[in-house]
Amino acid sequence: MNRTRMAFALSLALTALATPALARGWGGSAWDGPGWGADRWSGSSPRRAEGPVEGHVTVSRFVADGPAAGALGHGTLAAVAAPGEPSAEPRELATYQAAVIDRLAHQGYRTDVTEAAAGQLVELRVTHDEVASQEVRKPVSGAATVGMSNHGSMMGLAVAVDLSKPKGALIATRLEARIRDRATNAVLWEGRADTVTRAGNEKWSDSAIAAHLATALFDRFPGATGEDSAAR
Repeated sequence: MNRTRMAFALSLALTALATPALARGWGGSAWDGPGWGADRWSGSSPRRAEGPVEGHVTVSRFVADGPAAGALGHGTLAAVAAPGEPSAEPRELATYQAAVIDRLAHQGYRTDVTEAAAGQLVELRVTHDEVASQEVRKPVSGAATVGMSNHGSMMGLAVAVDLSKPKGALIATRLEARIRDRATNAVLWEGRADTVTRAGNEKWSDSAIAAHLATALFDRFPGATGEDSAAR
């Protein structure tokens, strides 16, 4: 008489995305100039072999040489949209302007002035890229195995049940800033900050991302020309 043996396994499966980040290159018609723009800043945002780390910030800066750099961190300053192609929506850009003004006020600038009265202008551009799509999951999946032996038949059944919410898309956000002398139009400082956050994560509202990037970008302002990829 044949005997039937049945095995039933129940497990929870979680899947994580680890797709390398792709971001827009630095530069563009409105941002290029002698010693600035694409030649110095070309290329994608720095990436790690294991993929983008949520909330990690990479900062790149370029500081003018000579006496011009001495004007940084002094006098009056106003935040404006970068000239040329539009970036963020007006409401979002205003959020980033507020975050940048807050940080530069802590660095010594007087920021309670209008654009016309400011001695320096900080031009801002904000861009986004989707670097990994939202997770696609099957709530229930499984596999069955049937075998035969001298002792009879065997059937194995494995079922995976995933009740967790799929993770949202990974979004790369870049904040670009350029400080100019309003009277001479000379560029005194230029920088960019990049981060990757998960869409739908309540932790990463527009205001939270703006503050996160602005804090990293203007940390130890004006800083030195180069790149800082330390996690924050």
